[in-house]
Amino acid sequence: MTESTLGVGILGAGPVTQAIHLPTLARLREVFHVARIMDVDPAIAQSVAGRVGAAWTTDVDELLADDEVQIVVVCSPHQFHAEQVIAACRAGKRAVLCEKPFAMTQTEAEQIAAVSTETRVPIIVGAMHTFDPGWIAAKENWGDLVETAHTIRYTIVLPPNARYEDFATEVITRPVWPPRDPTDPEVAAEMIRGNIMGLAIHDLPLVRVFCPDFTDLEVLSSQVLSPSGYLVNLRVGDRNVQVHGAHSSSWRPEWTFEAIADDASLRVDFAPSYVQAGSAIAQLRRGDSTEVYGPYRANGYEAEWRYLAALARGAAEPLDVTVLIDDLTFALDVADQASEYVRTALTTTQGAHA
Repeated sequence: MTESTLGVGILGAGPVTQAIHLPTLARLREVFHVARIMDVDPAIAQSVAGRVGAAWTTDVDELLADDEVQIVVVCSPHQFHAEQVIAACRAGKRAVLCEKPFAMTQTEAEQIAAVSTETRVPIIVGAMHTFDPGWIAAKENWGDLVETAHTIRYTIVLPPNARYEDFATEVITRPVWPPRDPTDPEVAAEMIRGNIMGLAIHDLPLVRVFCPDFTDLEVLSSQVLSPSGYLVNLRVGDRNVQVHGAHSSSWRPEWTFEAIADDASLRVDFAPSYVQAGSAIAQLRRGDSTEVYGPYRANGYEAEWRYLAALARGAAEPLDVTVLIDDLTFALDVADQASEYVRTALTTTQGAHA
């Protein structure tokens, strides 16, 4: 064990591990070292671990039993997140970072919260934009915008992930998705749900900052976009919310979050997920004046890892797990309503044409 650094164990060695977390950890060698990597595919586990001089395994329990692993990172498929987060807490690790979503149901989220409280193992969810210095600076300076904003919207327009993954590293294997028919109501509903829980969920915690009471939530429209994407319009209480995401190699990359009031507005421009080129740039407009925050050298990934180190060393206050549960509940509500809207709309349309 390297005494001066924290040992990291990673569950799942796919593109997120290879193209996001390992490059981030490479910049933080004074804080962390990768101790062990687990993947169900032994060739991937061994190859990725070899890049960073780590041990490898195909067994979750073996990684959790490794005393050199002090921090566990869960980068496995979504359906395994809750089980593995709970196991990491039970193993007495110092902290856990779980990629979003950290659970797939309300029940799973509540179980995680209970175990985290019982074991006193802090958990953070990899919603990197909540840690982005540009976002944090805007949050510290936006005044009463949360109370006065009437419209919240964010747009994610990116080329396919593989392009950015290849910029970051040489990725070893990728999931291969079979073609799907978006005119099939069940398929379209599944696509919308997958997009909400896989891509839109990145910034739904930011939306929830402006919609803290989300009990009155209604999806007004929901649409699968071609060739790949989604457009969902919501009402959350008295707030208008639009979430839009698309993958297209022909469009200029864009990742923006906006909150708009009658006399003020916020626009935050984030870098694409796999492009580690500093922080977001936030612009706060009030009347004729504009305040600009960023870009800062560190990005959200680096900030979340530094916070994780502080948690593991007892130098920072853990996040309130009820906030994580509320973020997940909000995402699940949006996903449920958006997918049902698409299913009903397509079924009705096809029935009218039958």
